[in-house]
Amino acid sequence: MSDVVIEVQGLGKRYRIGARPERYRTLRDTVMRIGTRPLDLFRAGRGPRPRSGGQTIWALRGVSFAVRRGDVVGLIGRNGAGKSTLLKVLSRITEPTEGSAAIHGRVGSLLEVGTGFHNELSGRENIYLNGSILGMKKREIEQKFDEIVSFAEVEKFIDTPVKYYSSGMYVRLAFAVAAHLEPEILLVDEVLAVGDAAFQKKCLGKIGEVAHAGRTVLFVSHNMGAVRSLCTRGILLDGGSITEAESLASCIESYYRLIGVFAADGDRAAEAHLGNGSGFGLIALPGRQGTTVAQGEAFDVSTEFRLDQNISGLSLYCILDDMQGRRICHIREESPHLGLGAVDVGAYAIAVRFPPLWLNPGLYSLYFKATLWSDSGSARHVSERFPLDVSGRSSMKDSVLHPTVVWTVGKDGSA
Repeated sequence: MSDVVIEVQGLGKRYRIGARPERYRTLRDTVMRIGTRPLDLFRAGRGPRPRSGGQTIWALRGVSFAVRRGDVVGLIGRNGAGKSTLLKVLSRITEPTEGSAAIHGRVGSLLEVGTGFHNELSGRENIYLNGSILGMKKREIEQKFDEIVSFAEVEKFIDTPVKYYSSGMYVRLAFAVAAHLEPEILLVDEVLAVGDAAFQKKCLGKIGEVAHAGRTVLFVSHNMGAVRSLCTRGILLDGGSITEAESLASCIESYYRLIGVFAADGDRAAEAHLGNGSGFGLIALPGRQGTTVAQGEAFDVSTEFRLDQNISGLSLYCILDDMQGRRICHIREESPHLGLGAVDVGAYAIAVRFPPLWLNPGLYSLYFKATLWSDSGSARHVSERFPLDVSGRSSMKDSVLHPTVVWTVGKDGSA
């Protein structure tokens, strides 16, 4: 039996701009529509056909990928990249315009707040309804019922119609149902965008449990810390197409470049290599692939610095920030201490050795900056920012540092 549980081939979804979205229908609406369908068809056959003109847009185009059983895939990209549309196609909420998406297994989806809930039904009734849709027997749902209600913290309101729920209650119950009814494939879209910090932490923990149980998870989020802590693979969408489906670290790095985290000074690296002006070249970590270092390991960083005119002095800075903009370290060195006096036009090799860093795994920003001093005392600045990926495992995600320490426990003060 194949391990592939999601197989997407040449998927495309086209929307007509300005088209009125189809509203969700109740069971009564559906029955009435079935009853009047023959008359509608007769009228449509006699009357003029509606025009098909108007502007269209492709939300997805040429999307192909495969996901294996047990994969936890982070689907990332900018707003409007097509992530939510892809999950709706996979959830069978909307049909593709072209291509195919084959799903092998029971799917649980949490796409928008309360998607799949019926407003007129109580929380209790919606739990049973969603379980039945997933193909679960009543006995199976009953076994999970108390756990779902406890997780959602809606015990007092479980028999109240969900249309009276607050948005927080709504999303807590929706997530609890989607995660606890044991789908083989879980699709989650921006669940962490709603709710307080405690709820978000609880959600992450539950998604982690689902992933460790060997189920398949497709997780959409703009929270790269959550993506990194949960996912084992990455898929980067941009403009409705997959631009990268390599390692998770590579996809996250490319995503940050897309949104401009590393783009502010990016053009200067190209200029340096072309010989136009002063600037830094591309960063390298000798003996390593890419810009990834292991947690708690010493490493070297090297780059090239090009000068377009003679200067009297040079100040070099090496700055490390995390993705929230918090300053980890700020190191400065002057040209006399580097064995340099006046610095002439030309290219210089720069190397920095870092001791083992007590950093949590994640993506960081390594920032090189140079202040160029002229004979008159005036200064100009050039800089370049690079990604630094720290790999490893840590359960402590609420801090920057994660030192390796030695614990000793003794009884009666003998430690």
